[in-house]
Amino acid sequence: MIASKHVLVSALVLSLTTSLVSAQSPSMPSTLRYGSGLIDIPVSSVLPHMAITGTFSGFFMDLSKRAIVDNSGNQTGVAPGADKFLSDGSLSFGLFDRFEAGASMQSFGGDSDSGNVWGLFGRMRLLQPIDQGIGLAAGARYLTSPDFGDGHDYSPGRLGFADDRLKKSYTGDTNLSLYGVATAYLRGFDGGPLPENDVTFSLGYGTGMFREGGALGFYAPGHANGWFYGTAVHIGTSDDSLLSLMAEHNGFDVNVGAQYDWGGVRVGVHYLASNHAMPLGGHSSEYQKPKFGILGSISACPNVPGFRCRPQGMARIEPDTIFIPPPPPDTVIISPPLETAIPEGEDIQLCLSTGQNISARVTEAADTLVGSEFVSLRSIRPAVDFVGSYAGDAFWYVNGEPIEFEGDTFGQGSETFPIDCEQILRVGVYQGVPVFADRAVERPLVMFFIPVRPGVWILYERGIL
Repeated sequence: MIASKHVLVSALVLSLTTSLVSAQSPSMPSTLRYGSGLIDIPVSSVLPHMAITGTFSGFFMDLSKRAIVDNSGNQTGVAPGADKFLSDGSLSFGLFDRFEAGASMQSFGGDSDSGNVWGLFGRMRLLQPIDQGIGLAAGARYLTSPDFGDGHDYSPGRLGFADDRLKKSYTGDTNLSLYGVATAYLRGFDGGPLPENDVTFSLGYGTGMFREGGALGFYAPGHANGWFYGTAVHIGTSDDSLLSLMAEHNGFDVNVGAQYDWGGVRVGVHYLASNHAMPLGGHSSEYQKPKFGILGSISACPNVPGFRCRPQGMARIEPDTIFIPPPPPDTVIISPPLETAIPEGEDIQLCLSTGQNISARVTEAADTLVGSEFVSLRSIRPAVDFVGSYAGDAFWYVNGEPIEFEGDTFGQGSETFPIDCEQILRVGVYQGVPVFADRAVERPLVMFFIPVRPGVWILYERGIL
């Protein structure tokens, strides 16, 4: 009766937590201004629950000389050129593994220097595959308009700095950008010259800054149609580091870049507008020429020991190990006298670390009987014993230490209990001991089970220290 209660409680806890668990997908890089994604486009995944990410990015650009015109279109002067490093900042956070939101800081100055440009952004994950597959998300970006104090309404530009040529009557409304995006998650080829790697492909459509501005010749002639797409290769360089190589089209420009994530500390380089040729001069050069930039980002995960957000790749389920037994020894037949009656006791099912149930009987004296003739297990050890590997004598189990598994820290439960092998599935190995989880659970795992000895299991759960 007690065993049944333990199994029932474990199954109930797993069923309640499954709806809040998301799949294990590759950790995404930081975008230049709008939270996680590629270089300048969003993806379908979001930051983990309670993760906080701050990002600083910028690029080098020489602002070319350009004509200054009045409201009547007459040229009144020439604005001087300048070499500048244009920078942006953003702060984003994740909630319930379903939402990501944040704020961007792009331009601050008085009326004579364009005023302030800042923004808000958010994304909701609608679908994420348990393993390989397609994820979906919808989101929005909102930016304030720069104010040059001349009575005109201006639109924020895609490069982040304020520009008095981007009047709303010319560009359309780029303050609010709505979008939907789909991302395909694929495991790369393991083995060979590359370490474990994953590949993602993203395709989306958006309004506002993804689409508007194509009517201006100097801004993006013929490029803006609302569609954006990109791909990335995520290469695991160690247990807590990830290198992402990216290429994208943000609706206007083809951008390429790389980011290295070491325990949530990210550095990156990017080459923007690589599809444009270097112009010979004129005001179009600000937007239609290649630009080199850099990025720095740091993430903190308050619900993880040490607050370090370790990057991760897609889950790799280790194949079951097949052991070829040695030649059998001489057969020894153990049989009680024919007149001996079958001992009284309770029939039980023992779940072994191989994932198989076996039948046994426990006598009133707490002796375990096995086999068709109900032989005492104590009498035939150590020559014969149950198969499998168990954690009963391991120092990390005896000392109740937290363990690291699939990039997270899991703490040991307080009690052991029996379990039904039909309800669990092997998901990996820790220190030579197989690890099992509920068959219906999604990744990343919130909890899992480890066999202590035949028929006796213990729960390990994320967040228990």
